[in-house]
Amino acid sequence: MIRIGDFSTISRVSIKTLRYYDELGLLKPVSVDPVTGYRFYEHRQVSTLHRILALKDLGFSLEEIGHLLNDGLSTEQMRGMLKLRQTEAQQRVKEETERLQRVEVRLKQLEKENTMSSYEVVIKKVEKMKVASVRGVVPTPPEQGPLWGELEGYLGKQRVNPCGPCLSLYHDEGYREHDWDIEVCEPVTADIKEAGRVKVYELPAVETMACTVHHGPFVTISESYNALGQWIDENSYRIVGPAREVYLRPSENGNQTDSETVTEIQFPVQKT
Repeated sequence: MIRIGDFSTISRVSIKTLRYYDELGLLKPVSVDPVTGYRFYEHRQVSTLHRILALKDLGFSLEEIGHLLNDGLSTEQMRGMLKLRQTEAQQRVKEETERLQRVEVRLKQLEKENTMSSYEVVIKKVEKMKVASVRGVVPTPPEQGPLWGELEGYLGKQRVNPCGPCLSLYHDEGYREHDWDIEVCEPVTADIKEAGRVKVYELPAVETMACTVHHGPFVTISESYNALGQWIDENSYRIVGPAREVYLRPSENGNQTDSETVTEIQFPVQKT
């Protein structure tokens, strides 16, 4: 038998770690001196320790390693666990590769413009929501007021209050000079009957939504769209659905020059 210090030297594992493995029941010493408390091991236990370290390197938790050592899993069970680790590792590589790409894009932007962008873009999941909406064609986006009047007038008659920020959906693909297909939406929880152009449905969730926030009047919102569109292109995404404008702090009485307006612009995207 060899003392814990010598076993630590042979295995290149610290005494603290060996004691911890003993507490967890992963690798218990063959004997413990009742007087001094010294732990003693045998040389054959080095192979057990190597298995613990190898499994830990593969991404298994110490709890999982304990089950693997004690339960004697079949080859098929071990194969399944390793395939799960493989999938997890591939996902981490994918996420880090995408993060590296975003870092490289930001560096190129700094080198090209020598200034920080005023717009930060994030990818996030947007949950599904029940909405009441009115969809129509208007000459230009600033002229969507009648759609809102129609929707809010109907909700007012139904005595229904929105349960969150209102939003607009832009159904056209790309920029248009005129005749915009716009749907105005109010999130609701109440049961409402549809009537005329007022529709009630569940706006689906979006797993990957590219989002940025515009601070300032609606007349300058194109700057935010340009920044978001550039980010989507440079980070190898493509737009796969209608743009959304979420009015976190709506303008006063539809004032297009209200500088206190806060709007989140959202595009559903997928990696190209």
